[in-house]
Amino acid sequence: MRRRAAIIALGLVFIGTLLAASASAQPYPNRPIRILVPFAAGGAVDVLTRLLGAKLADGLGQTVIIENRAGAGGNLASDVLAKSPPDGYTILQTVNGIAISPSLYKTLPFDVHKDFIAVTQLVRSQLILVATPHLPANNVAELIALAKSKPGALNYGSTGIGNPLHLTMEMLKSADGLDIQAVHYRGDAPANLALIAGEIQLGVMPMATTLPLVRDGKIKALAIGGAQRSPAMPEIPTIGETIPGFESTSWQGYFVPAGTPREIVQRLHQEAVKILKLPDVLERLRAGGNEPVGSTPEEFDARVKADIVKYAKIIEDAKIPKQD
Repeated sequence: MRRRAAIIALGLVFIGTLLAASASAQPYPNRPIRILVPFAAGGAVDVLTRLLGAKLADGLGQTVIIENRAGAGGNLASDVLAKSPPDGYTILQTVNGIAISPSLYKTLPFDVHKDFIAVTQLVRSQLILVATPHLPANNVAELIALAKSKPGALNYGSTGIGNPLHLTMEMLKSADGLDIQAVHYRGDAPANLALIAGEIQLGVMPMATTLPLVRDGKIKALAIGGAQRSPAMPEIPTIGETIPGFESTSWQGYFVPAGTPREIVQRLHQEAVKILKLPDVLERLRAGGNEPVGSTPEEFDARVKADIVKYAKIIEDAKIPKQD
């Protein structure tokens, strides 16, 4: 009886081993994939993640689960990714804040250089320098003249220390020695409401969330942060047309844990490129001021490394203290 039980037990172990081997041998992907979002639901990053995630599910033939892990300036989601298995079943869709964090925080629970693989830059997101309709300046040159005539009198809405919006304004201030005070808000929405009400005069905002307000005349656009004018607002000049060499945009991209097999990284990149070419996706992107990119892993990795160096200098020049 014992001999029979032992044989059955060994048989079950053998079957389990075969099933495990069979599962691991199945082509990627063979189960649901989760995409981490470092911000709350409903924001610009979350909206784009859900749009692209639905298409990714179609392309990969698997369920894609969107998981919002807001907190710590986006670092919470990055930490979750760093501690996830490198198997392609956990993806992080995040912004260029991941290239800012190494210079902004005293310590991080992950290493941006070692713990992640850059898969692809999905989009380039334009930032807009906007103003309350009552501000007696309609472009960058007029703003500079106004700010210099009234040092410290103007203020702007800041939605977080060290994020791309804050650093863009600090770049503008440094370029011409402007004294413009920050007023802190918990996000784009309350800062935009303050602009509409005239409680603050200026702000640097994502085009995706601000464009409808500009089109409705509730706030006015002074300039675009990117190197080229935006197809969504071709009539609005860039800051660089007044301050040569000025460029500041945001981006969103896919990252996976270090050690993820090369073939999986390539598959995710290829699927992302296909998605970014779909007519309905292109229409949604451009309507929100996003420009599709779809760079290779090598190109995106180079971009991230260059941005880490760039933002370190901006943070140093602006004398922004290290955050806890």
